[in-house]
Amino acid sequence: MSVKNLDDLKLLIVIPAIRKARGFFDRIVMKATLWKPITAYQIASLSKRCKIKIIDENYEKIKYSSNFDLVAISAFTATALRAYEIADEFMKRGVKVVLGGYHPSALPLEAKQHADAVVIGNAESIWNKVLENAAKDDLKPFYFSPPLKSIASPAARKGFMVGIEATRGCPYRCKFCSISNSHIGCNYVKKPIDRVIEEIKMAGKYFIFYDSSLTIDMKYTKELFRQLMHLNKKFACFGNINMLAADEELLRMVSEAGCVAWAVGMETFSEDALTEAGKKNDLRKYKKAVSLVKDYGMNVIASLVFGFDNDDASVFSNTLERLYELGVDSIGVNILTPFPGTPLFEKLNNEHRILTYDWEKYDLYHVVYMPKRMSPWELLDGTKWIAEKFFSYRNIFDKFFKKSGIISKFSLLYHMIGSRLVYSEAFETALKNIKMNFQYELQLD
Repeated sequence: MSVKNLDDLKLLIVIPAIRKARGFFDRIVMKATLWKPITAYQIASLSKRCKIKIIDENYEKIKYSSNFDLVAISAFTATALRAYEIADEFMKRGVKVVLGGYHPSALPLEAKQHADAVVIGNAESIWNKVLENAAKDDLKPFYFSPPLKSIASPAARKGFMVGIEATRGCPYRCKFCSISNSHIGCNYVKKPIDRVIEEIKMAGKYFIFYDSSLTIDMKYTKELFRQLMHLNKKFACFGNINMLAADEELLRMVSEAGCVAWAVGMETFSEDALTEAGKKNDLRKYKKAVSLVKDYGMNVIASLVFGFDNDDASVFSNTLERLYELGVDSIGVNILTPFPGTPLFEKLNNEHRILTYDWEKYDLYHVVYMPKRMSPWELLDGTKWIAEKFFSYRNIFDKFFKKSGIISKFSLLYHMIGSRLVYSEAFETALKNIKMNFQYELQLD
């Protein structure tokens, strides 16, 4: 690359595909259910002087023959191998590549094998330096980001169900969490509320707060919701279940602001498993929190994790029974996954319980470690079972007809049907993979 002015630098920003679509129907499902990441748009907002193109590989093919000076790729663990493939192809063609995101930040030496430079941590504070070095053909191997004091980069865009980021990071440090244990998410920072409101005004009628939790700084959150009340928007957000049980004023304000759903990390109904995970949920508050949220006309979406060392095969039926008792509207099911950079990964790696380092399988649907009280097959099959039971058509339509409020009804229907389609495809793929691995091991024997 010859020395260039930043105004002439041709920058390609790539979002690697989460998985390859297997046909027309699969592509329709992906478009309807995938949440679009905002990282690419944040990087674009920091690169205004350059000539920018963004390609989200989930919807658009990459043209390697195009003439770019620099390619920026952000990856989390499940997309890391695909990110490396894309990076390798561009580097073969003499194009400079920068990798960043959660996975490269956790394993920068691995990522550096596939890139000219690796950004470790948030890009905001150092991206201008990366661009200046790239223009001079003087990229450094690693760029370490100092902790941010606030979020400056906008990322809003028009469209259906866009993502809005008001805060970033989480201070709770649950042992399995790739966000709060990463160089990116361990530092909790906020965006000025007036900027958040401007981004929300730019977005369409419906959006999602991508924040890990909007119940960390309650003063900030309440002021944000107060300013949202007159914008006639509808949205969903993430929060801590203890806080939702304790602050009815928050629930009143967020309901008036247009919230239709809270996603909460219940994770498990076992005190021992919560302690193992380093999570401070109070099981005694689950019922109150769910009842209060529903009283204010909002849905409750519970995130669940299966495969803790205290879990045995009975965890699935026990969990389903508790979900029905609480009246949870919808769920997200996840297989415990030891992401690089987390205490969980370090623990299981030291105990020689990691079964594969194929990062593509670190997608929350595959079993990549040896569980303690059940087999990998039991863990995978049990998680698949609870998804099938909860997202049965009978349960979906029972909940739809019992729910009051048109927006609340259809937001719940959208989440449940989308989840049914995603989990059906994801767990079928995981089961096929585990069967193929089993057959391969038999051949070796």
